[in-house]
Amino acid sequence: MSDPPVPAVLDAPLDAALAERYLVYALSTITARSLPDVRDGLKPVQRRLLWAMRALRLAPDQAFKKCARVVGDVIGRYHPHGDQSVYDALVRLAQGFALRYPLVEGQGNFGNVDGDGAAAMRYTEARLTRAAMLLMEDVDAATVPFRPTYNGEEEEPELFPAAFPNLLANGAQGIAVGMATAIPPHNVAELAAAATLLLDRPEAPLAELLARLPGPDFPTGGVIVEPPAAIAEAYAAGRGGFRLRARWHVEEQGRGTWAAVVTEIPYGVQKGKLIEELAQLIAEKKVAALEDVRDESDAEIRIVLEPKSRNVEPAALMESLFRLSALEVRVPLNLNVLGPDRTPRVLGLREAITAWLDHRRDVLVKRSRHRLAAIAERLELLEGFLAVYLNLDEVIRIIREEEEPKPALMVRFALTDRQAEAVLNMRLRALRRLEEMEIGRERDRLLAEREGLEALVASPSAQTKALKAELAALAREYGPETPLGRRRTGFGEAGEAVAIPKEALVAREPVTVILSAKGWVRSLRGHADLGDSSALRFKEGDSLHLWFHAETVDRILLLAPSGRAFTLEAHALPGGRGFGEPVSLMVDWPAGEQPVAAGPVREGARWLLVASDGRGFVAPASALVAETRKGRQVMTPRAGARLLVAREVGPGHDHLAIVGENRKLLVMPLAEVPEQEKGQGVTLQKYRDGGVCDAITLRLADGLSWPMGGGSGRIRTESDLGPWLGARAGAGRMAPTGFPKDNRFR
Repeated sequence: MSDPPVPAVLDAPLDAALAERYLVYALSTITARSLPDVRDGLKPVQRRLLWAMRALRLAPDQAFKKCARVVGDVIGRYHPHGDQSVYDALVRLAQGFALRYPLVEGQGNFGNVDGDGAAAMRYTEARLTRAAMLLMEDVDAATVPFRPTYNGEEEEPELFPAAFPNLLANGAQGIAVGMATAIPPHNVAELAAAATLLLDRPEAPLAELLARLPGPDFPTGGVIVEPPAAIAEAYAAGRGGFRLRARWHVEEQGRGTWAAVVTEIPYGVQKGKLIEELAQLIAEKKVAALEDVRDESDAEIRIVLEPKSRNVEPAALMESLFRLSALEVRVPLNLNVLGPDRTPRVLGLREAITAWLDHRRDVLVKRSRHRLAAIAERLELLEGFLAVYLNLDEVIRIIREEEEPKPALMVRFALTDRQAEAVLNMRLRALRRLEEMEIGRERDRLLAEREGLEALVASPSAQTKALKAELAALAREYGPETPLGRRRTGFGEAGEAVAIPKEALVAREPVTVILSAKGWVRSLRGHADLGDSSALRFKEGDSLHLWFHAETVDRILLLAPSGRAFTLEAHALPGGRGFGEPVSLMVDWPAGEQPVAAGPVREGARWLLVASDGRGFVAPASALVAETRKGRQVMTPRAGARLLVAREVGPGHDHLAIVGENRKLLVMPLAEVPEQEKGQGVTLQKYRDGGVCDAITLRLADGLSWPMGGGSGRIRTESDLGPWLGARAGAGRMAPTGFPKDNRFR
């Protein structure tokens, strides 16, 4: 009776149908595509690639074959997917910068660390490596289960015996549905040492395990700067990450200059994109200390980073780059794998190594039993051969005279069917005395081997001893003295982020800053004396407004009549050959206003700020520094008033002299003037009419000095200021005879 036909339309709730189909898709993605098996560390496409190459006899000592041939066999016999995805998997298995221990040896262009792709499969060739052969060793000894291929024509292994610890040695990356895996590569010799420890003491503390396996070992080298406690926590839980930095050193360039040279970049970083990223940091001025980056790489990585000044500390520059570029990355750890029951789970380091060791123990036992079965079959034949040699004449007679010699031989000499068949198929040349003796020796050897294998199968301690011997051989083959086995990734500590001082970025040189009446600024090299400004050139209708001495490392203050302070960088000012540039191009300077004052910011300095209505205060220079183009509101003059005087308080000054439009002078202790970061200030001098003309700080013991008129350049000093001394907010007395008619102190 045939099955009822399936209806063309199935009536089912949409959400239930979607959930059922999506679950099937998700499980297929997890188990058959994205997650590696904990025992051999391979995904299905990788396993099928190696199996197909083995069938093509692409052993390490054999000739290469075209990758197109390999890919064709894989998709035609085992993996019915797109050829490009299979070729991409093959290329990754051959890339020495992607896999710590490549499983495929490539010939041709297989891509590079710059991010360039591989050549087409018709141009490249491949064969297996020694590590791949170790993965498949004993696969024909009934050590692993096989299953039919997708079309049922052949069989393929469900996993490999894995004498090579591929899961942790080469790591794995994969994104499934709802889960992912990210396993960094490790050093095989260290893995062998850790596995040996777990064979001796399965419950050994994690600290002892990490003493033998301190962390990942990436194919591109670098330096791990993750704290040991964080590494231990990540390995215990199977989740975490590792901060990985580029390896670099300082090269002296002569004459006190130097450059930082990067020789190893972090795992998974494309060198081409890294160079672009560093160049972008320079263009955007995010790392002011970096002048240039050059790629001088050939077969080895060599990225040259030139600082802007030789005064920059190399460590400070590199710390800045580590935080802003892919010179430092975080490599994730997510030990999410398929267990022996094909169930995805996250394992710790101990559990992952133990799962591999359990698999190897199972392979060892199955291989031994397979060998025992082969020995039993061979011994059976050897017993039959020995019986023949003891009765050669009778055997020859039976073969010559009997119509059915096989049953006769079985009855006459108590032979089994296989033994009788083997005797009948024996060549005449084997019928000699020497062959009989060789058969006896072979039987003795097989008997001894059988005894050892039976003891091995029956004794877990003997199995442990055999596994330790395999691990020792693996450690010798991939030991630290071998080019492939030496550890490439080092360990270090991350330095603290250090702000690079401006002095380190800019050469300290004297300059003279010039501001014109129309708001153009420039700087002259050196400390020039501009008492005679006739040599200076200005745009038509413009003239000198003020000038002062500074250094290239200084920050320059500009104070507007509105009481707002702006900041410029002295080293960024235009040179003095032309007219300079408008201040409004550098900061949001109020249109049509001239600076009240300007000068360099000096550490610990204070500034006297006085408004036109006679109010003022003393502000620390640090309060006047603005970090943005918009400036910083420091003094807030009252309605109708404006900032009129801004002067740096000189060293040792203890009094303040202020003169009004009414020519009345008042000298008061500077201690009576409050120090504040912003505000309106307090009344310094009272006026019946008008306001302030000028104010200055001084040392009372030095008196008050002012220039004589007429261009003589002489200075007059009033030593006795007693008549003008008073308290803050007083009216003052008429200025001394000879005081400038413009009521200005200088």
